[in-house]
Amino acid sequence: MLYSSSRLLAARAATTLPAQPRARDSAPRCRRRELHFPGHPALPVCYFLAGRLTRPSLPLGRRVILRRGKMPPAMGGSLSGSELRARRGRCGPQAARTVGPDMATEDAARSPKRPAQGSRRLEAAGRWALLVLVTLLSFATRFHRLDEPPHICWDETHFGKMGSYYINRTFFFDVHPPLGKMLIGLAGYLSGYDGTFLFLKPGDKYEHHSYMGMRGFCAFLGSWLIPFAYLTVLELSKSVPAALLTAALLTFDTGCLTLSQYILLDPILMFFIMAAILSMVKYNSCADRPFSAPWWLWLSLTGISIAGALGVKFVGLFVILQVGLNTVSDLWHLLGDLSLSLVTVGKHLLARILCLIVLPLALYTATFAVHFLILSKSGPGDGFFSSAFQARLSGNNLHNASIPEHLAYGSVITVKNLRMASGYLHSHRHLYPEGIGARQQQVTTYLHKDYNNLWIIKKHNTNADPLDPSFPVEFVRHGDIIRLEHKETSRNLHSHYHEAPLTRKHYQVTGYGINGTGDSNDFWRIEVVNRKFGNRIKVLRSRIRLIHLVTGCVLGSSGKVLPKWGWEQLEVTCTPYLKDTLNSIWNVEDHFNPKLPNISLDVLKPSFSEILLESHMVMFRGNSGLKPKDNDFTSKPWHWPINYQGLRFSGANDTDFRVYLLGNPVVWWLNLLSIALYLLTGSLIAVAVQRGVRLPVEVEGLSQVLLHGGGQALLGWMLHYFPFFLMGRILYFHHYFPAMLFSCMLTGILWDTLLRLGAWRLASCIHLWGILSLLLGTAYSFYLFHPLAYGMVGPLAQNPLSPMAGLRWLESWDF
Repeated sequence: MLYSSSRLLAARAATTLPAQPRARDSAPRCRRRELHFPGHPALPVCYFLAGRLTRPSLPLGRRVILRRGKMPPAMGGSLSGSELRARRGRCGPQAARTVGPDMATEDAARSPKRPAQGSRRLEAAGRWALLVLVTLLSFATRFHRLDEPPHICWDETHFGKMGSYYINRTFFFDVHPPLGKMLIGLAGYLSGYDGTFLFLKPGDKYEHHSYMGMRGFCAFLGSWLIPFAYLTVLELSKSVPAALLTAALLTFDTGCLTLSQYILLDPILMFFIMAAILSMVKYNSCADRPFSAPWWLWLSLTGISIAGALGVKFVGLFVILQVGLNTVSDLWHLLGDLSLSLVTVGKHLLARILCLIVLPLALYTATFAVHFLILSKSGPGDGFFSSAFQARLSGNNLHNASIPEHLAYGSVITVKNLRMASGYLHSHRHLYPEGIGARQQQVTTYLHKDYNNLWIIKKHNTNADPLDPSFPVEFVRHGDIIRLEHKETSRNLHSHYHEAPLTRKHYQVTGYGINGTGDSNDFWRIEVVNRKFGNRIKVLRSRIRLIHLVTGCVLGSSGKVLPKWGWEQLEVTCTPYLKDTLNSIWNVEDHFNPKLPNISLDVLKPSFSEILLESHMVMFRGNSGLKPKDNDFTSKPWHWPINYQGLRFSGANDTDFRVYLLGNPVVWWLNLLSIALYLLTGSLIAVAVQRGVRLPVEVEGLSQVLLHGGGQALLGWMLHYFPFFLMGRILYFHHYFPAMLFSCMLTGILWDTLLRLGAWRLASCIHLWGILSLLLGTAYSFYLFHPLAYGMVGPLAQNPLSPMAGLRWLESWDF
C-alpha cells in the first residue's frame, strides 16, 4: 500500500512539475506529505522524486525507512524504534529548496509549525499531569492511616529490632545483606527514635517510642513503585492507557499496599528492583545516542539500583540476571552491526563492565564496610562467627583479651566448630528421648555464648585435679588421649555404636558418667590438622580433630536442627568417615587457666576481605537453614499467583485490630489470566511472523510492542518467580510480590494492545471503554477489600455484620 501510494505521488509530481533539464534530474526533489495512521497525529514526510522510486523521510535531518507491511502502532501518539528505523540523512532544508513556491505554500498550509509545537507542548503537559496524579494517588494510599496499628506487626519485630541495633551499634546476625536494615535504622535515628524499644513480639505497643519515621521511610519507598511502573510501561509500549492501567493495578492492590506500610525489607527491595528496570529501559531508549550524557546517566543508575537490590536481599540476584540478559542481547546486536567498528563495540563493552559490574560491586562492598564500621559492639550475633571475627567486637570476651596461648590439662575451654554458623560444643541436663539411641545426656552445638558451653580438659587415665598447685603445668599435645568433662553437669563427652538422632550411619554423641567417672567410650585422641606429634596446641589458631578411641569415628556437627526435644539446637555426631571437612574441625576459643601466662589476641584480628567472605558464608548457611516458627503461615510457590492464602499481620479475634496480607483478588486473577493469554497470543504472533504471514500494518506494529515490551515484563515475572521452586528454605507469601510487579506491567501492556486491535477491527470506542472498565473495576474491588490493608475491627468475616461479609471467596482466606 505504501509503495503504490509512493508511485501515485511520483506520477502526480511528474504531471504537475515543469520539466527540468536532465543534468538537474540527478538532484533529489522533495514533496512534503502527511501519512495518517490510526491513533496517531499526522506524520509529515518528504518524498524524494528521482525518476521512478520514492522514499519517505522525516523533514528534520533524519531519514525514516518504512518497510513494506510495517506501520507504527497506535501507541498514544509516538513512534517505536521497532517500527521506524531512523538513519542519519539529509532531507528537510535541502529538499525544501528543490520544490516550487506553490508546493511550499501548500505544505505550510497543511502542517503549520506553531500549532504543531503547541500540540506537542499540550501533549507533554498532559503526560506530566498524569504522572503527577499517579504519584500523588500512590503516596495518598500508602500514607493513609500509617500510624495504625500502634503496635508491632508481623516481621516488624525483626527489622525494627535490627534498626535499633544499628542505632546502638550492637552487632547482630541476619540472613540478608545489611543495606535495608541500615536504611531503616538511619530513618529511625533521623526521626528521633533512640533505639530503646525492645521489639520483643508482635502485638507489643510502641507507646511513647517513635516508630513513624521507620514506617514512613518504608511507605515513601513503596509509594515510588507505582510511578516507576508507570514510566517503565510507558517506555516499553509508548501507550499512556497501558501505563495508567498498570499504575491502577498496583495502586489498588491491597497486598502491595500492606507491605509498603510497615517496617519491612520488602518495599525497599521492590523500590530498587523497579528503579533498576526503569533505568534499564531508559538507557535502552538512548541506544541511538550512545555515550551521551543521558545514556551514561541511565546506565549508571541501573548499576546503582542493582547494587541496592542485592544489598537488601539476595533475591536481588534475579533483577541482576534480567539486566545481564538484556545487556548480553544488546552487545550481541551491536557486534552484528557491521557499520560499527570493533573499537566502538569494545567501548560499549567497557562501559557496561564499568557501570553494571564494577560500580555495583564497589557499592555493595562499601555497604558491608559501613555495616562493620557501625556495628562495633558485641551482640547476639557473635556466636555465628569465628573466634577471630569476634575478637574485633568491643565487649566480647575475646576483644583486646589476654588468654593463655597453649592448651594445658585442667583448663576450662569452649570448643567451636569451624563450619560457619555451627556454634559451640554444648551439653545440658536434658536426656535424649526414648527411641533415640541411648537415653543419655544430650550433646549439641549452640550458636550463643552460654555456661553450658564450658568443658574441662583432663587426662584419660586419672581424676586428679590438674589445677592443684602441687602439680606442674602439663601442656596438651598433638596425639594425646584426653577426656572432656562438662563443667556444669560433670558428665564426659561420650560416643558409642548407637545411631545418631538425625544423620544415618553416624554414631550418637552423649554426656555420660558421674562426677567425671565413666568408661573407655569417653576417651578421645586430639589431633592438630597438618601438625606433627609432640607439638603444643594453640588457642584459636590450632585446627583440631577429636577422634573417638574405641570406634575410630570423628566428632563433628552435621548442621541439622534437632526437634523441640533438642531445643532446636544443632546435631552433634561421630562420623566414621575420616574426611577433613569443616564439620569435623574445631578450635579452642575461650581458655581459662590460672597457672598459665596470658598473651594479647590483637594479632588475630582478620582483614576486611576475610570478614566479608565469612559474613557471606554465614548468611548463605543461615538462609538455607531457615525453618518455620510456631503459628507461621508458610506457603508454597504454586499458591502465590492464585492468591490462595494470605498472611496475618496483626490480630486474631473480633477485639483486635486485624491486618491481613492478601492481594486484591480482581487484580491478581486478572494478572493470572493475562499471563496465560499472553503466552497464547504471543506464541501465535511469533509463529505467524516466523512463517512469513503478512499481517495488517496496524496488527504488525502492535504485535511488535506486545512481543518486545510484554516479553520484557514476562521475563521479569519468570525470573522473580520460578527460582523459588528450587529453594529448600522456608517460603512465605510475601516472596511473590517482586514478581507481581512484573505481572501487573504485563497486564497493562497486554490489555491495551488487545483492546486497540479490537478497536481497529470493530469500533474505535472499544479501546476507550475497555480501559475505562478495567480501571473502574479495579478501583471498585479496592473499595471492597481495602479493610484488609487499613485494618478491621469488630465482627469477623463469617458474621453478616462484618464489612468483609460475603467477600471470603476462598475457604483458605482466614481473615
